[in-house]
Amino acid sequence: VFLSKYRGYTLCPVCNGKRLQSQALNVTINQKNIADVCAMTIDEAYQFFVGLQLTEYEKNIAHVLLREIEKRLDYMIKVGLEYLTLDRMTRTLSGGEAQRVKLSTELSKIQTGKTIYILDEPTTGLHFEDISMLLKVLNQLADKGNTVIVIEHNLDVIKTADWIIDLGPEGGDAGGKIIAEGTPEGIVKNYIKTSETARYLKPELK
Repeated sequence: VFLSKYRGYTLCPVCNGKRLQSQALNVTINQKNIADVCAMTIDEAYQFFVGLQLTEYEKNIAHVLLREIEKRLDYMIKVGLEYLTLDRMTRTLSGGEAQRVKLSTELSKIQTGKTIYILDEPTTGLHFEDISMLLKVLNQLADKGNTVIVIEHNLDVIKTADWIIDLGPEGGDAGGKIIAEGTPEGIVKNYIKTSETARYLKPELK
């Protein structure tokens, strides 16, 4: 069973690309089957589950599962993935999107305060509002005792760091040396003549 002929696949004439048997598709909740829900964006799915109208009997059966679904969808929204559909294939995700999916999975786990997170430019493709939401999540992780290491060029992220390590002076073979290190304020104060990061960061800290 394949998704789309436009990606080199053949669309299944039986399930019409839904990859489920009729028995599964016949089960619905609030007139939606599993394929309908998976076709929703993460934000739409969150609103759907939060707004479910259930009897007391149904609530008693489903409340634990619904709480877990809502929590996981909420974390995906907080890391800026609300626009993705639930049936999105992982191989079509950008590097930044894939990292944020993994991050949302980690957030749903029980926090020990002893985890090291390493993210490579997680803000790629994000709007300013989404970057702000992602920064709140990263700060929450750090406040709980975890260590968050971010490889980033975005100044909105860099200026919020507790400690910056500026590598250079260029990229590739011409780089790899520590040009500056310290707090954002310390970088600007002590390395303004030698660090490009310090020069670009200075107006951001005013």
